[in-house]
Amino acid sequence: MIEIEDVPQLRSPVLIAAFEGWNDAADAASSVVDHLARVWDARVVAAIDPEDFYDFQVNRPLVGTGDDGMRRITWPSTQLSVCSPPGALRDVILLRGIEPNMRWRQFCAELLAASEELGAELVVTLGALLADTPHTRPIPVSGTASEPDIADRLKLEQSNYEGPTGIVGVFQDAVTQADIPAVSFWAAVPHYVAQPPCPKATLALLGQLEDLLELSIPLADLPEEARAWERGVDELSEEDEEIGEYVRALEETRDTADLPEASGEAIAREFERYLKRRESDDD
Repeated sequence: MIEIEDVPQLRSPVLIAAFEGWNDAADAASSVVDHLARVWDARVVAAIDPEDFYDFQVNRPLVGTGDDGMRRITWPSTQLSVCSPPGALRDVILLRGIEPNMRWRQFCAELLAASEELGAELVVTLGALLADTPHTRPIPVSGTASEPDIADRLKLEQSNYEGPTGIVGVFQDAVTQADIPAVSFWAAVPHYVAQPPCPKATLALLGQLEDLLELSIPLADLPEEARAWERGVDELSEEDEEIGEYVRALEETRDTADLPEASGEAIAREFERYLKRRESDDD
């Protein structure tokens, strides 16, 4: 079982989870949790013992030198952190890990027990996948929710996907089976620029979290990093005629498929986030 450090009583905590690996195209989802840990000054309170869950020939430990000059081994693991976002009425638990190589059900059971011990009242899982989407358009984010009121508020639909799943899907199912409200967001990363990072996809997921939690999240340098990323891919498509033609074909397909109502709703939501962020900055 996961041993948790002494933690003060958390206020209606929401758990936000992301895992490196198959579920995390371009590291877009795990980068969200990393960002939240930085801007909300999260404190690690627990880590899962990796011995039972990871093949160290696949996820090798890392060796490095600490601030004291001593050489240390860092083992692949999954950690739980807690933080209190400024101005929020509830605390946040961050779950940041690596997709395990074995014993997935035991892995999820231990994480679920730790989540319940910390009092998680809502679980949000994040993922990212490679898709036929142009980098020049807003990153599509799909979502599902176990609670109808959340699905209605965020205009989410139940997923009809059938096929292989990763640890995000398995953990999401375990949470739902435990009768804990659950939400899942997935960002679609342009498959022709699959190498991490993809700050534009990370920003898209953060926007969905802002809508769900109804609070403004400090974005730091992410908007500029996203613009720089897009400019870099623009240059790549200009230099390679084949890629340029492919991007234009994706743009045409995307623009034809998108409904005006959906675009209007997306613009309205983004404007609301902008206003909330301004109000937060003024405070």
